[in-house]
Amino acid sequence: MNWTDGQSFITIHPPDPFSFDECLIFLGRNDREILHTISDGCLMKLVRLNGELILIKVQSVNDSLKVEFLNGIPSEAAREKAVEYIWEWFDLDTDLSHFYKWGSDDPVLSELIRRYTGLRMIAIHDLFEALVWAVLGQQINLTFAYTLKKRLVEAYGEKLTIHGETYWLFPPFEEIALLGEADLRKLQITGRKAAYIIGIAAAMKDGRLTKESLRKLDEQQARKALLQYKGIGAWTADYVMMKCFHVKTSFPIADVGLQNALKAAMGYERKPKLEEMESFSHKWEGWQGYAAFYLWRSLYDEAI
Repeated sequence: MNWTDGQSFITIHPPDPFSFDECLIFLGRNDREILHTISDGCLMKLVRLNGELILIKVQSVNDSLKVEFLNGIPSEAAREKAVEYIWEWFDLDTDLSHFYKWGSDDPVLSELIRRYTGLRMIAIHDLFEALVWAVLGQQINLTFAYTLKKRLVEAYGEKLTIHGETYWLFPPFEEIALLGEADLRKLQITGRKAAYIIGIAAAMKDGRLTKESLRKLDEQQARKALLQYKGIGAWTADYVMMKCFHVKTSFPIADVGLQNALKAAMGYERKPKLEEMESFSHKWEGWQGYAAFYLWRSLYDEAI
């Protein structure tokens, strides 16, 4: 990790290719997002690092990322954690040049690579947040999923208000594990999803399910471990493996958005069938996750 420490700020030097603007487009895809804000090319997010509550402001300056700390100077250990957080958030360990060279002759990926050069797979660091977000999004449209997440965060998340602006943390699994299904149904979360979310929170609270334990497994073992829990099906497991663990081989073939993006990219009159999705997955072996992420990005062009 290449960075310099200014105490009240840090400067991170991402590897090429990297486009902060492209990452902001993906992060800004819905105005109901509550866990970060974007204004004038700056990204604001509340995080807890090394036990410290920190409000960060991220912007691109001379091809580097300047990360300012807006609520005081964190400890040296927390500043180092901030570097790790940003590095993982934007998947800066991945050498995108390999993906671009590999996909340069592919009729679908070559055009996406040209349009979105520098876009990286944006992470959801917290396993509980990733799982809950995936469960909330099952069988509903994206806008309503954001609405449900906003209600959940405002009801049970921690907040910090500075200069009249309020910033939020995702609720911890320890708190959600103590709730009853009726508590979540008040937010218009269905009874079934409420049971799933509370069950996942309970598994994390008692230590059965942790990010650290999953990291010790290979990809197939980790996926199998996730599938043991109610509410985590194939799509949810693949999504979480992509977003929380940056697994490059995850490809959620049943994802409607992915199917729609491929339909548009291929000029189809209909969405691809399951066997066609499997064929694409095999064709893109090794980089399925990035292929999916770039296809998802293509869905937002009409809104820009």
